[in-house]
Amino acid sequence: MSYLLTHFWPGGTEEQYRTTLTAVTEAAGGHRPELVHVAGPTDGGFLVVGIYDSKETADNFVRDSIVSIMPVDGGLVGPPQERTAEVVNSEGLAG
Repeated sequence: MSYLLTHFWPGGTEEQYRTTLTAVTEAAGGHRPELVHVAGPTDGGFLVVGIYDSKETADNFVRDSIVSIMPVDGGLVGPPQERTAEVVNSEGLAG
């Protein structure tokens, strides 16, 4: 079952996000395992959403490619507020 993971960084900026994303992508060997990755600024910080094929994939990615390299110089600061869910419906992105 697909797995939804959100990270909200209070006070985070787009520049910090892009710096962190570059470092995380490099740590993951150039390819992140998300099926979908979306991110953007919101009231008070920066929100990142990923959908993975499983909780195990998400947990491994967070442990091996995010937590292991934090903090990133110039990147998002501190631990994010995290929420997760098993995906019960997914209908695609319109853009």
